Amino acid sequence: MQNLLDFTLQLGLLGSGDSTTGTIISTLMYLTFISFIFFGQKIQLYTMLWSVGGSLKKLDFLRTEAKKLTLQTIKEIGKPKEDPTPKLNSLLEHFLISPVNLDPAGIVAKFDHLLDVREDKFKNDVKMIAPAADKVQINNLENLVESSLALNTIYRIVRHFYLLSKKTSSFYLILQLQMILPLVMQEAEALQGASQAFAQGQPIGDGIGALVASKFMLNKKKRKVKKDVMISETKIDGRKVTVLKAEGPGGNVGKPGDAVKQIIKEKKGKVKLIIMIDPALKFEGEDSGEISEGIGAAIGGVGTEKFKIEEVASKYKIPLYAIIIKESIQDAISPMKKEINEATDKAIERIKALIQENTKKGDSIIIAGIGNTIGIGQ
Repeated sequence: MQNLLDFTLQLGLLGSGDSTTGTIISTLMYLTFISFIFFGQKIQLYTMLWSVGGSLKKLDFLRTEAKKLTLQTIKEIGKPKEDPTPKLNSLLEHFLISPVNLDPAGIVAKFDHLLDVREDKFKNDVKMIAPAADKVQINNLENLVESSLALNTIYRIVRHFYLLSKKTSSFYLILQLQMILPLVMQEAEALQGASQAFAQGQPIGDGIGALVASKFMLNKKKRKVKKDVMISETKIDGRKVTVLKAEGPGGNVGKPGDAVKQIIKEKKGKVKLIIMIDPALKFEGEDSGEISEGIGAAIGGVGTEKFKIEEVASKYKIPLYAIIIKESIQDAISPMKKEINEATDKAIERIKALIQENTKKGDSIIIAGIGNTIGIGQ
């Protein structure tokens, strides 16, 4: 606005030497100023619609490419006899309705049940369209379809608010969309990278916790507990350590909350320490692969597994320690970077220091490596 006023004032000064020219320029100046008052917001609205429209086209391209990659991978690995496109289109519209939260005391069990049903249904549907795939490939394909579903959902939501803003000519609606769009696009591009990783079965940044656990489990006897969680017994400086992670190398996160509860039950509550390792989003300006140490259950998701761990730790008064490896959203769901992989040795040293400082010989300890195990074996 100030720039426009300065410009019009300069025009007025230029025309001050000739009365006729000055009158015309002054008239144009006032008309421009008045027009801007009445139509300035409309101009901004169309400018923002144009900008968001460009981002929407990019989102459409990203979701289309992810869908093509998913179809191609399903055909190559699953070798379906029929065209999987109709079933895949149905999966990309899949949704989960959260349970009623009027009874907060019982919502975790309800949510956990719905998540189990959704996962089983999703996995069975993937098996139907990829009959030749083995268990590991099914898990990877499920993750691939999930990333395509997420991209499709983001596109549909952004398109909804874009068209609604255009239909209603709502300046404030499109303004809010434009404000959050850079973060939305960042997440969409990260999901596109995740699709490539899932299609090729590559480890992703989110698997760093599982990778740390797998180093403790190397060459140790393993057994499966609960749903898709592997545990192993080892010793660190005379302490009895139970290490757990999701079953790999397929894309899997398992149910570590149930596994921790089972281990503590087997040990009759005689556990001195629980240490959890998980990636966490870094702040801007921080380096990927940096490590921090804190207190609490380091695990993401909707919160059901976190609730289980906190509940059992609270019941038996077991200290909960957390080791986090800092990553960006792109790092978390893209192929694992060198600096993140190199953080595993630093995390192991931190874990050993925590054990020495907070326990004594003969104590029982649980180490839980949290994260997606795609590309990470036992």
